[in-house]
Amino acid sequence: MATKASRTAARAMISPSVILLLGWMIIPLGLTLYFSVLRYNLLMPGPTPFVGIENYEFFITNPAFTTSLINTLLLVLGVLVITVIGGILLALLLNLDMWGQGIVRVLVIAPFFVMPTVSALVWKNMFMNPVNGLFAYIAKALGLQPFDFLAQAPLASIIGIVSWQWLPFATLILLTAIQSLDSEQLEAAEMDGAGAFSRFFYITLPHLSRAITVVILIQTIFLLSVFAEILVTTNGGPGNASTNLTYLIYKESLLSYDVGSGSAGGVVAIILANIVAIFLMRMIGKNLDA
Repeated sequence: MATKASRTAARAMISPSVILLLGWMIIPLGLTLYFSVLRYNLLMPGPTPFVGIENYEFFITNPAFTTSLINTLLLVLGVLVITVIGGILLALLLNLDMWGQGIVRVLVIAPFFVMPTVSALVWKNMFMNPVNGLFAYIAKALGLQPFDFLAQAPLASIIGIVSWQWLPFATLILLTAIQSLDSEQLEAAEMDGAGAFSRFFYITLPHLSRAITVVILIQTIFLLSVFAEILVTTNGGPGNASTNLTYLIYKESLLSYDVGSGSAGGVVAIILANIVAIFLMRMIGKNLDA
């Protein structure tokens, strides 16, 4: 009886949080589904007739949809490659004994705590500005023509900005994993004649596999919804060169005032994100069972 009473009390205490969380998720999702089947444009007051899947057909057949989907995949993959490889290298470096190790670690991790809007503004105006940015100044000092990153390589520039933000996160997770590695294994391998590269590829890297999987899973979930960096730097341009799926939904909903099409795009994005999440969860499950 005591066990049943304690379970009932626990459920009663946690139920307000669960109800609030469900309401927080279900109500917006329900409204999105509702608007996605209506012809609802804020510039056209009046009745909002039911149109079924017409908004979904319009959104998916939009030429910008394919471009935004490809840009989203390139953005996610590009940032993952840079942050995972760079995170491993930085983690190995920070794991070495050096003077001022604590200060260096704080400086490396600091970019993760900068707001996306602020970091995008800093990169846009202080580094990538083709007239008075730092990169333009270096190019002029070397006798080269300044390169307009945001106009000539917009998607690559956004990948660089987002990678700079997420690199500290990957470094922190991977550094923690490296520090959990048994040093006796490395010492035994070194005594057996294994070189630095052999110890890394056959001992350190396999040990980091779970941490790398976690980094990929968490970052992918957030990278699918990158928005602030694009809005502040390129506005999805030139054309649709740097428009991802999230920014396309924003353009349909708040720039074109087509709430119906934007809501349909939101549902499509949710479905695609869940497909990616299921795939990643299976991947991480296999990794953990190995």
